[in-house]
Amino acid sequence: MNQWKAVPTVALLLLSSSAMAKRLPDDPLERRCWLQHTAERTSLNLFAESTPVTFSNLGDGFQVRTPFWVEFGIRGMGVIPAGNKRDDAGHHHLLIDTPLPSSVSEPIPFSDKYRHFGKGQTATVLDLPPGAHSLRLLFADYQHRPYYVFSRKITVQVLGNRKDIARPRIDPERFNETCQAWYQDEVTTPPSEAKLVYVKNIRDGETVDSPFVVKLGVLGFGVAPQRTAIPDTGHFSLNIRKNRSSATPLRLGEGQTETILDLSPGEYEIDVSFLAGDGQLLLKDQLKLTVATQGQAPRKK
Repeated sequence: MNQWKAVPTVALLLLSSSAMAKRLPDDPLERRCWLQHTAERTSLNLFAESTPVTFSNLGDGFQVRTPFWVEFGIRGMGVIPAGNKRDDAGHHHLLIDTPLPSSVSEPIPFSDKYRHFGKGQTATVLDLPPGAHSLRLLFADYQHRPYYVFSRKITVQVLGNRKDIARPRIDPERFNETCQAWYQDEVTTPPSEAKLVYVKNIRDGETVDSPFVVKLGVLGFGVAPQRTAIPDTGHFSLNIRKNRSSATPLRLGEGQTETILDLSPGEYEIDVSFLAGDGQLLLKDQLKLTVATQGQAPRKK
């Protein structure tokens, strides 16, 4: 297995029982629709994506019911709560219907248009009035000063409150059109769990092509690098097994929330752990997936 970045092996504490990742839809049409979008969620294209900050689940032009789920992605930098100085790490800010701040030396304002996620969160629930709204992510340092690492601006159309609008269903006679509506609602429906570690972009039983991107999220905690003592935070770790072989560990100890895996074809089990700064296990999930093909590993220019 080729890894994007070598990491030290650390023994993990085990839970008596493991959570299981969200499964593929049981409905055949919904499953077909979900799998139709696998490549766009997992494919690796380092050079086409000019910004390392992205919305993990939202796309420009999405139509959503409110409240809706918004997931934050960052590549090449770590996440750490505000007030903790660390090079190449920071926290997310969500800009709503407002331009980027004009100054890179002044802290980002606190307002409804500049939402701060200073606890190291990886996602949020957003409730906006019906109509078109612009969204953009901006990454900033421990003093809320922009790194000027930001996402592309996207526009979402809020249709109305989700309790007043029925969940979209797929019509086999109009599959492509209704698949899009169902999919956009599926990935923006807020989770019901209070505490959870999970893979954002891959479901249990899914088939991917390698190399592929793994995007990680956590509920109920913030993200921080290992060996920090920030309350209610942790970092991600993966244990990867092929055909029930010995596990290969991959610890994201710098507060990373995304990684790239380059795996040979076969069946895999991936234990997804969320560890406190001292290594204590806080949350655990397990994902089974199949790697269909392995292409050329990405190279830096």
